[in-house]
Amino acid sequence: MAMTGGDVLVETLIDWGVDTIFGIPGDGINGVFEALRNRQDQIRFIQVRHEEVAAFAACAYAKWTGKLGVCLATSGPGGVHLLNGIYDAKLDGQPVLAITGAQHHDLLDTWTQQDIDLDKLFMDPTAYSARIMGPAHVENIVEMACRTALAYRQPTHVTIPVDIQSMPVDKAKRSERNIKHHVSNMMARGGQLPDRGQLEDAAAILNQAKKPFILAGRGALDARAELEAIAERLKAPIGTPLLGKGAVPDRSPYATGGVGLLGTRASQDALESCDTLLIVGSSFPYIEFYPKPGKARAVQIEIDPKRIGLRYPVEAGLVGDSKRVLAELLPMLKPNDSGDFLETAQKAMGKWRELMDERGTRTDSPMKPQVVTHELNKLIDDDAILITDSGTITAWTARHVEMRGEMKFSCSGTLASMACGLPYAIAGAVAYPGRQVVAVIGDGAMAMLMGDLVTLRKYGLDVKIIVIKNNTLGQIKWEQMVFLGNPEYGCELEPVDFVRVAEGCGIRAIRIDDPARCGEQLREALATPGACLIEAVVDPNEPPMPPKVEVKQALHMAEALAKGTPNRGKIALTLASDTVRELV
Repeated sequence: MAMTGGDVLVETLIDWGVDTIFGIPGDGINGVFEALRNRQDQIRFIQVRHEEVAAFAACAYAKWTGKLGVCLATSGPGGVHLLNGIYDAKLDGQPVLAITGAQHHDLLDTWTQQDIDLDKLFMDPTAYSARIMGPAHVENIVEMACRTALAYRQPTHVTIPVDIQSMPVDKAKRSERNIKHHVSNMMARGGQLPDRGQLEDAAAILNQAKKPFILAGRGALDARAELEAIAERLKAPIGTPLLGKGAVPDRSPYATGGVGLLGTRASQDALESCDTLLIVGSSFPYIEFYPKPGKARAVQIEIDPKRIGLRYPVEAGLVGDSKRVLAELLPMLKPNDSGDFLETAQKAMGKWRELMDERGTRTDSPMKPQVVTHELNKLIDDDAILITDSGTITAWTARHVEMRGEMKFSCSGTLASMACGLPYAIAGAVAYPGRQVVAVIGDGAMAMLMGDLVTLRKYGLDVKIIVIKNNTLGQIKWEQMVFLGNPEYGCELEPVDFVRVAEGCGIRAIRIDDPARCGEQLREALATPGACLIEAVVDPNEPPMPPKVEVKQALHMAEALAKGTPNRGKIALTLASDTVRELV
């Protein structure tokens, strides 16, 4: 039987090591699905209930495995639905290939059904987006899309007309310069290293540091040993942006936890007062949390040259893989004579942990959300895959769940999209079926894509979904009130009974609302074989306070929040007292 365009597409994916595709079938992509059906023993198809889930899952699969993540959708609206997850891959630098169908090649751009120029639509979020023009064109385009995604760690896109998917390749006319199989899947991996002079310049700056601080982002996740060796040599604390969580264990003697709004007081104090900043694999976007320009000298290690100096003025930029560059830099560094700066940061971190313990063990009713993640931290496996969605739950998870062992963590970092949690969990369980997968999701985000709870049942995925339910878009609510000084508006949510929703999807579910029983119930749920949803009903008035807020700002908040109902005034006083306590 003659090979078709769809066959060539799938065979090319297999040649490039693709083993999993997330998506939904449709009449605009059926030729590719026939090719997948015939190769079920070589490539696995995971059916989801919304294309956005497919794209998020493909991004997460790339994060969890380092492989090419692939998602598949039909023409028109199916392809449009992929966009959010593809932007997630773009902003977090992940190799993802989106494959979409298109209508018949000789009817495109004539207002036919589902006639959307998806190759143009995907031009912004991808590093390569192309339309296949015939069966002889398939191999070249798909090969180029795979190569580009992996080489540049960016998403790519290919759209293929439905008739070309089923056209026999042996009948297609091949141009004289298009020699069959003229390319291979061999590709040079990034081998770039700074030259000796650049390394010496960076070492000279770091060797003069009295108060060095290391900012380790997602590009440093595979450089744990090297980071700690550098930190020991320089006597430097290490702070981590959200995507860098896990670059070093949270109980490392050098770790001061997260930075920014979701971070710790210890990291923020050290970052503000350092005299030298070493940025490793990070483009942490919140520039207001960096030292003021000119206050600290800076060295940056970054695999993407255009990101050097993007957030903070640097004197030495080292382009290359973080692990390799740190290994080259280490022998050139002198031991720091004074450990005072590190010791100060360690003491501050000790106080921060005491504060987190205090907040995580509160017995107030309604239950505080911190209680849930505080108890989770005691129970989660040392090789678990941990996911958080976007919202106030990101703060509770980042601050209270400590990375250790071989744990993996991720979320929609730079895009910060809601609804990423469930798709990321699906991808984690598909990639690592023997490991514990736990996702902490807010009720606002859960409601967006909760139809894919049934995907957990369909594939027998052992995923635990913790829904923090406060019936409000908490992060937006607090931004409206705290940062703008306005009463909240449009943030209150109609309650959803997630236990019944989960049971309707065929998975087990429990509800937690008593802080005294939270740990016990979580332990029971985590021990349950297969998928389980935990609905944790929490106080809607618990704010995700920044790690450091000046008293003046706290008083401003109190004044702003007191406008309106007496309840707001009560919340304001709580905010102000918590802030003062943190500053003391």
